[in-house]
Amino acid sequence: MCPLQEREARGSAMSAMRDAIGVLLAGGQGERLWPLTRDRAKPAVPFGGLYRIIDITLSNCINSDLRRVFVLTQYKALSLNRHIRAGWSPLAGLGDYIEVLPPQMRVSQQWYQGTADAVYQNIYSIGSERSKYVFILSGDHI
Repeated sequence: MCPLQEREARGSAMSAMRDAIGVLLAGGQGERLWPLTRDRAKPAVPFGGLYRIIDITLSNCINSDLRRVFVLTQYKALSLNRHIRAGWSPLAGLGDYIEVLPPQMRVSQQWYQGTADAVYQNIYSIGSERSKYVFILSGDHI
């Protein structure tokens, strides 16, 4: 592939990401990381100094031009909410966002029963964005 074709392919991929939304699953208890998760969800555990585990996934989203992201939280989410608000929300531009969604119980009267249920319970919010693509990602991948 010549350089011009590579540039066009990259541009096409980037424009496709503008028609996508990311859904980060960040509600895990993190029982295997106890006592680090005693007071916070696993994605909010400090990692590498002032960073948190979720920063790896969020950085991958931003660097891939995926700039509309819902973060689904559930378990001990206060420190995670504060970290995202203070560290990531200012990066959002016009039409871009990183939005924390707590359980809303729109379609069920229970907490999330797993990852698929978390997505299902937020299907209204995801569908309201009218995106062509939806990326479901884990908020605790390292």
